[in-house]
Amino acid sequence: MNRKYRRTVIAGNWKMNQLNSGVKKYMEELKENLPAQKTCDIVLCTPAVMISTMVRAGKECKVAAGAQDVSKYEKGAYTGEVSAEMLADVGAKYCIVGHSERREYHQESDSLVNEKAKALIAKGIVPIICVGESLEQREKNLTMEYIAYQVKAALDGIDGTQVRHCVIAYEPIWAIGTGKTATADQAQEVCGEIRAVIRKMYGARSARAVSILYGGSMNAKNAAELLAMPDIDGGLIGGASLKPVDFATIVAATAQE
Repeated sequence: MNRKYRRTVIAGNWKMNQLNSGVKKYMEELKENLPAQKTCDIVLCTPAVMISTMVRAGKECKVAAGAQDVSKYEKGAYTGEVSAEMLADVGAKYCIVGHSERREYHQESDSLVNEKAKALIAKGIVPIICVGESLEQREKNLTMEYIAYQVKAALDGIDGTQVRHCVIAYEPIWAIGTGKTATADQAQEVCGEIRAVIRKMYGARSARAVSILYGGSMNAKNAAELLAMPDIDGGLIGGASLKPVDFATIVAATAQE
């Protein structure tokens, strides 16, 4: 982490879990376990039906509400879609785009991820742009080339001022929900490369300002080691974010220097 230039972000991704009726109880338990001093931005990305509830429940302990997806369209005959303006209207401050599950199960392309990121930026919502390689790509030593392409494609047409309000999440596909985790050195190597790509695109000042998260099974036990890396500015937390005590422990790990 490097707090001198950029913010630390711990973002939970509940995926398709929890219920609206359980948000208040979760937040009460989270509040009891959070450290007294805030050392990072805390975000919980919930299913769209829970965002309004999360906005209300999160005020007291300063947890921002986030969404898990957004439409590239502004409005119109797109049944089932939720626009960036709608998310902003209910109080969402962040939104995940390009998660590997969306890319795999819904065949989302890099160009679609780019369009969604732009839609969010236009409405003042911070996009958490996910990139990551498969196990096959890693074993063939294609990780860096593939990640660089994803970053460039996702940021196409986004200017130097706008990119400072984006968050990039490196989520090795082979480590999501599997219990496997990249070593701290492996995660740092890729996050460092992501920053290098941004530096080539926008210059050193913009690259220093972009928060890069690690999103491959970060949990209460390994968070401190991962967050000690210079180019890892937080985490995109899956399963551990469903447990308020574990999530609070990860938040507390950001207090390290």
